[in-house]
Amino acid sequence: MGAQLRLLRRRISSVKSTAKITRAQELIASSRIVRAQQRMQAALPYEREITRAVTGVVSNAASVDHPLTVAKDNPAKAGVLIVTSDSGFCGGFNANVLREAEALRGLLESRGLDVVPFVTGRKGVTWHSFRNRTMGGEWVGFSRKPAYADAKEIAGVLIDSFKDENGIDEIHIVSTEFISMLTQNVVVKRVLPLEVEETEATESAQIPPYFEFEPTAGDVLESLLPRYVESRIFTALLQSAASEEAARRRAMKSATDNANELMRVLTQQMNQARQAEITQEISEIVGGANALADAAAGKE
Repeated sequence: MGAQLRLLRRRISSVKSTAKITRAQELIASSRIVRAQQRMQAALPYEREITRAVTGVVSNAASVDHPLTVAKDNPAKAGVLIVTSDSGFCGGFNANVLREAEALRGLLESRGLDVVPFVTGRKGVTWHSFRNRTMGGEWVGFSRKPAYADAKEIAGVLIDSFKDENGIDEIHIVSTEFISMLTQNVVVKRVLPLEVEETEATESAQIPPYFEFEPTAGDVLESLLPRYVESRIFTALLQSAASEEAARRRAMKSATDNANELMRVLTQQMNQARQAEITQEISEIVGGANALADAAAGKE
């Protein structure tokens, strides 16, 4: 019985230590979510304006014939940028992204395209390396706090491969979109070739009525579109960073709650075992006292 009590005490101590760690991780994630949301909101105006500028150039140009806007006749390869985290303790965050990336791979392969993954985050890189999948590029170390330079580096690799005759013909991004503290959705977006749609301008988002291009609209797009791609990637990285912290906070809170519940159950079991041990000891003492009394009575 004493061995059982020692075992229960050790388990309670271990679970209590785990609860302290998960609680600390929850508090850290809670503090980082606010900063991640602020950075995400600060980047949105730039993405909105660069998108408006690209739309304005395309809408006012007589003819758009740019490698980044024109789909290739016989596409053979598709590049998929997969945005994952560098560390764990964030529940199903990475699993959801990788599952959606696999679904996109199946869809693209059904169209006869070879899929080349470009992966950010150690979890995604490890996942692909374990399966011996060749990656077109890999970037780690900034999933929690991405910088614009990171997005620019990724965009440069993707655009160079897109412009190469033997490179990729399409670029897709699989990342997590931050909706709220409780909701984060995995989204798939095609970045290149740029899809040009004709829409009517509204009062909230009017397109400039006239642009003068010097020397040509193609040169303007040559400067704008790489920055457009960079902004899309940077926004995806920021959205993923905020979603990662939210998922980590939720996962750590659930782990802390489970640890507290397990401690309650183990404490109850320990109390029951201690009561059983005390009852047994009392019974032995009473039995011994009765035996001594009976022996004394027999001698008399």
